[in-house]
Amino acid sequence: MKVIEKKKYWFILSGCIILIGILSLIFRGFNYDIDFIGGTYLEVNLHQDVKDYSDITAIVKDVTGDSNPKVQAVTGNGGENMVSIKVKEISTDKIDELYGKIADKYGLDKDGKSDLVEQSSISSLVSGEMKRAAILSTIIAGILMLIYITIRFRDVAFGLGALVPLIHDVLIMVSFYTILQIPINNSFIVALLTIVGYSINNTIVVFDRIRENRKYYKKDDLESLCDDSIMQTLGRSLASSFTTIITVVFLVILGVESLRWFALALLIGLLAGTYSSIFIASPMWVILERAFHKTKARSTSKRR
Repeated sequence: MKVIEKKKYWFILSGCIILIGILSLIFRGFNYDIDFIGGTYLEVNLHQDVKDYSDITAIVKDVTGDSNPKVQAVTGNGGENMVSIKVKEISTDKIDELYGKIADKYGLDKDGKSDLVEQSSISSLVSGEMKRAAILSTIIAGILMLIYITIRFRDVAFGLGALVPLIHDVLIMVSFYTILQIPINNSFIVALLTIVGYSINNTIVVFDRIRENRKYYKKDDLESLCDDSIMQTLGRSLASSFTTIITVVFLVILGVESLRWFALALLIGLLAGTYSSIFIASPMWVILERAFHKTKARSTSKRR
């Protein structure tokens, strides 16, 4: 398989997905959960199958004054019919009033509040800190991996060649989050860092084989070196990714609501990470290796 020869097609494919993600971000934005924008979350057990949530939405708007609340059905661990409500941050009195009106509407336990399964509030200050922590943790992880790989392979081209796929995977995940309007919450941070670690593992396997095989190829025959190294590690990369993907797919299909979104993020990241370790990392290494070689040659010629 001529991976390096067709590198422009792999770059174009990734570029198109990222471009669509950027356009979606501009026109639609992110679907931030209350973890990132602050707000109040309620989960109420309705004890009945409700087809239309417009009445609950109207109650939420009337009590909270939030013009755009998020009201949706969720299934409890025991199969209960519940509704989740996400609104701007409201006081405890407003939470009591909101639950009271929903309890009156659906005949729930109003006094004991036993049907108010969960309630939580996150301030805008805390949510802002979470955003900064997410960005900072990703940047630090990328820098540390760049340093480690550069030292491990004693070649900055390998370090940068591994960093580019990580950036690629992050952008692909972010693109799918805005395209599919997946809620961005704490699970997003966990999924992102998990994928960064998983992706770099596959990339290192390929790079390690390239380093081992390098002595058997001519210095300028980088395409054959990379293509053969990719094919030699392809079975291992696909096997490890496939077994993980199968598990994650079942989590997406059978998992509860909160776990399903996390599993979907992992699935997107796993696919992007497997793709980038094969079709992005090695072509980038070839480009960087040649660029550094030319720069070094020019510097040597000037000294002479």
